Amino acid sequence: MLPSRLLPGNALAYRLAITLLPLLCFISIATPANVAVSGTTKYVEAATPDGDAVWLKDTRKPALYTQNFGDCLGSSLINVTRFDAAYYKDNMTVLFHLEGNTNVANESVMMYIGVYAYGEARFDLTFNPCSAQIYSLCPMNRSVPIEANGIIPVSDADVAGIPPIALTIPDFEGQAILRLFANSTQSQIGCYSAVVTNGATFSHPAAVGTVLGIFTIIAIAASFATAVYVSHIPTTRTHYAHSLSILVVFAVFHHIFFTGSLSVNWPSVLPAFWSNFAWTGGMIYSESMQNSINQLIGSNKGNTSMVGAAGSGTAAEDLGGGYELSQIYKRSFSSLFRRESNSWSDHLQHLRSVKLETHLAKRTLANSSEGYDWYGIPVKPGLPLPGNFSGFAGTLAEEKIPASNAFMTGFLWFLILIVLVAAVVIAFKWILEGLVRYKHLDENRLAFFREHWLGYTAVAALRTAFIGFFLIIYLTLFQFTYKGSAGVTAIAALVFLAFFLGFSVVAGYACYYRLHSGSYAIKRDRLHIELKKALGFVPWIGFQLESRRPEGTQPTTFLGSTPWWGVHYVDEDAQRIPVQEDEDYIKKFGWLSARFRRTRWWFFALWLVYEFVRACFYGGAAGHPMTQVFGLMAVEFIALILIVKLRPFEGARLNALMVYLLGLSKVATLALSAAFDIRFNLARINTTVIGVVIIVIQGLLAGVTLLAIVFGAISSYMSVTREQETFKPRKWAPYRERYFAHLEKSAPDVPPIKAATPMHEEPKEPYFRVASVRREPKIEDSNPVYIDTASSRTSVAPAAAIGSRSSTRRNSLHSAHMSSSNLPFGARSHRTSWSTRDFSGLHDQPDYERVRTPIRSPGPGTSLDVRKQRNDKGREKEAPLDERSSEEAMG
Repeated sequence: MLPSRLLPGNALAYRLAITLLPLLCFISIATPANVAVSGTTKYVEAATPDGDAVWLKDTRKPALYTQNFGDCLGSSLINVTRFDAAYYKDNMTVLFHLEGNTNVANESVMMYIGVYAYGEARFDLTFNPCSAQIYSLCPMNRSVPIEANGIIPVSDADVAGIPPIALTIPDFEGQAILRLFANSTQSQIGCYSAVVTNGATFSHPAAVGTVLGIFTIIAIAASFATAVYVSHIPTTRTHYAHSLSILVVFAVFHHIFFTGSLSVNWPSVLPAFWSNFAWTGGMIYSESMQNSINQLIGSNKGNTSMVGAAGSGTAAEDLGGGYELSQIYKRSFSSLFRRESNSWSDHLQHLRSVKLETHLAKRTLANSSEGYDWYGIPVKPGLPLPGNFSGFAGTLAEEKIPASNAFMTGFLWFLILIVLVAAVVIAFKWILEGLVRYKHLDENRLAFFREHWLGYTAVAALRTAFIGFFLIIYLTLFQFTYKGSAGVTAIAALVFLAFFLGFSVVAGYACYYRLHSGSYAIKRDRLHIELKKALGFVPWIGFQLESRRPEGTQPTTFLGSTPWWGVHYVDEDAQRIPVQEDEDYIKKFGWLSARFRRTRWWFFALWLVYEFVRACFYGGAAGHPMTQVFGLMAVEFIALILIVKLRPFEGARLNALMVYLLGLSKVATLALSAAFDIRFNLARINTTVIGVVIIVIQGLLAGVTLLAIVFGAISSYMSVTREQETFKPRKWAPYRERYFAHLEKSAPDVPPIKAATPMHEEPKEPYFRVASVRREPKIEDSNPVYIDTASSRTSVAPAAAIGSRSSTRRNSLHSAHMSSSNLPFGARSHRTSWSTRDFSGLHDQPDYERVRTPIRSPGPGTSLDVRKQRNDKGREKEAPLDERSSEEAMG
């Protein structure tokens, strides 16, 4: 029966209250939960879909729960120290915790909680804390700490908007937003946002990062071993060029991680995946380091929104789609929840169990030490709002590093790395000296390294700086764009000048040192435009210089041509040795040019220009996503074509990894990243699918890189054992020989010489040639039927040819001649077949001898091959060949 004060106009409000109040008061109406305590473990009673009771651990992992949270108003009058919620699918409940304090003297408030998944509202509640018996907010008072907790039972209809895949998909993209409104002014006085997760993630820096680090150390050790094992400097350079380059390894890792510096709204899966590679970019979190940087920066944390992210502690009115006060303050809703309405309190008190009341009171003080550790903490100043993954700030949020601290963090770790590399080289030298001193190592072993260890140390430090050129230039330009602390910006300017000018001078001098003795000449040429086919079937337009066209070749389809000019280097020293054999140049600049081909030794200068342009787009254009994406796409596409054309590395593995796989991954990643710009307003579920595709592309690239490191380590082992006669394992010996043959073939860097073909060579067709013919016995040779006609057959063989066989065979043939034929009258026997040898002597005889030659029938199987001999009278005498000569003629 309805209360009299709610009839009839408030009947709708009454039915709404019946539906919502159990949710708002954190009490299970349908299936009240009981609590059992067994030692220190708490169990909660729940009901299965079949209605059976089941006891669940109170410390079990929720299906969805919130993690870190941040202020989304910027000037909240409430300081929230704990805000978390958890959804348990097994018993269909939502746990809620809220703690904090305020400086407001006295204010009645309204509360709103909204849960968003993939950019859409999935669950929301608006309630009066007084009606929900949250007395610390009824009214809100600075003398009373804010504490709110409880259990919200939900039905299948309440969570129908959350798809089942959300409970298992890695890096579930969700947010829980808490808003508080002052009733006196009907304005927002507090806003906090927490990220919602299911615990599954692509972020495993402790495991994946460790594996990547181990493989990187293997690559460094293999490369260093080929460099210090010196028997002959040019030979050592050749083996070093074919080991895996650390430059290529870090180029792959930097490409993967610094893709997150584009100022677009990334799906949550990508920053989580990139966190595994954060250490390669110098983004390693250290509490003491961050505190020191914070003291240097001070309170000026910069503006995170400048680089595309929503910062914590700044106003975000449109977070979660914003809010409407008209929906918060409804007349019927506000009149329903009055503190004076005792009838509703009595009704709810009747539904509440004493055990549940006790359990809820203890829930307020639950923390990780008591078993419940599925809650987050407030994010630190400078970090973006949890659940916002835009730009480089969103990528760094996974590492808990503010964007304002990015430059100093990366720069300090880079300095530590250079010192560590130099220390390892020096330590290796003195370890060798100790082994030699105590006779554990031959005195001549690694003598070149032990003599030039200072040079090796300097070269190792310079090589490390060369590898980190893109990293430092990008971080300095990002600091200029972010506009943080003046002191940090000044340090960034000095570092930028040091790296930019330093490497410009070094690269220029390295080129000048090799080219200063020659001159340059401008040569006229012609550029031909031709129609080609890419991949064998795709129509493509190609360009070919007349000077580089092979002789005697013509384009398949000629589209046109244009005048062209080329700059050619003319070496005035004809006796100058190639750069790959110049020991002086290798000692001074081998750390720049040693890995490149003989005709591409200058590629390090082009590489520095390419890396500088990339850093300008990534760091200098931060906050302008379309400029970054499409500008970099053009740069990477041109670089891909140019590097494919040049194939700069001497090692085949380096060309395959650097030229093809890395270049294609960069172009594909940028093309897909364009969809994440907020102006396209793409659905977040679709962006997640695209993000997974990017993870697959970059994951395959990383996997191939690790595989290349393994093969590089094996080839380096073969290189450092090249002077040993015995090689283990022995099964690898053939591969070792093939590898050394490949090195000798590729080191000169000359095009293969094609075999010259005759101009008028006739096409080869199937043919056969008769070398000899021998007659074998046939059936008629031994069949009496054909014997009678044997005497009437004539033979062109001379009489001397008869009788060359053994007497036994001749007697048998003679007896066969005497046999009579049994052919019927008028029958005709087949003529015995002749061979070409029967006529061999006929053409050599004079006409008069052919006439005089007596006619005899040769015996079957008798050879008629004869050898001609001239007598003193000039007559031709014929003698039969023996059987051995006949068999040799047949062979």
